[in-house]
Amino acid sequence: MSNEATLVQPSVKPRTPAGEAAHARPAPGSKFISPQGTRAVKDGIRPNDNSSVADVGPKPPWLRIRAPSGEGYERVRDIVKTHSLNTVCAESKCPNIAECWGRGTATLMLMGSVCTRACKFCAVSTGNPHGWLDKNEPESVADAVALMNLRYVVLTSVDRDDLPDGGAAHYAACVRAIHERSPQTAVEALTPDFGGSTQSVAKVLDAGLITFAQNIETVERLTHVVRDVRAGYQQTLRVLKFAKSYAPKTHTKTSMMLGLGETDEEIDRALDDIRAADVEIVTFGQYMRPTRNHLPVERYVTPEQFKEYRKMALAKGFLEVVSGALVRSSYRAERVLEHDNVGL
Repeated sequence: MSNEATLVQPSVKPRTPAGEAAHARPAPGSKFISPQGTRAVKDGIRPNDNSSVADVGPKPPWLRIRAPSGEGYERVRDIVKTHSLNTVCAESKCPNIAECWGRGTATLMLMGSVCTRACKFCAVSTGNPHGWLDKNEPESVADAVALMNLRYVVLTSVDRDDLPDGGAAHYAACVRAIHERSPQTAVEALTPDFGGSTQSVAKVLDAGLITFAQNIETVERLTHVVRDVRAGYQQTLRVLKFAKSYAPKTHTKTSMMLGLGETDEEIDRALDDIRAADVEIVTFGQYMRPTRNHLPVERYVTPEQFKEYRKMALAKGFLEVVSGALVRSSYRAERVLEHDNVGL
């Protein structure tokens, strides 16, 4: 999950003058050329059979959010834009962008705005960057973290199957640059699965992390419906188990989206599998459809149900479980060890 070119714009869009259609924002599912010259599919998924399938119903009141605004939000947006940074906040259309940016925090996406995979829940654009990397990104990321005066930062990225190590060395360079510039800042990494390469996972861990995360996303039965074919339920579990065995002092974390058709029994079984992989922290959030081309929402989980899922997971011995409709993997990540559902 990493990215770059698309930043949140003001809620009122400027009108496009005649003759400038070539510069208009590409429509979801259409082909376009990224700033790095990569041919890609906007928002990752082309029109398909899902495009005509409606969600289970309108969004309930607890999922309605205000458009991003405010002085803190605008300050972080300006830093992100000035340093040509990608954020998962913007690229994944995260509902918490106003809150997090308003508090001066952001999850930074590394290695560009085009992912080599096409998961059916994700709004990141898909293509083949053919080895492109921004050599200045480690310095730019470190500068941004220092400007924001962050005590805790989450790094994530697009999948880069076009790179021999999946981008692990570049990832590690960004972590080291942050430590060098801001030694007081703790770094969490939400990484790709690196094709299951433990060598690549070790490269990132060696750079020094407080938390290592790799998202399982959904229950085993739905994995190949929801995730790219190169991802895998067991592969994610193996990566997480290796991370904990390789770096025992580093916390491990994974996340699940609910509302894709999973059952309570499947959630319970997935939690057993995740715990067996020595994962300490798990998060639950509501799946929300990024575009009509993505998978439809099959149910809206109520706030009361999210509380019950948290209780279910805590009973299995997890260090903490963050559970709520608007929760995303990196939401209030710096507060996860307060053991109060990050204040929810």
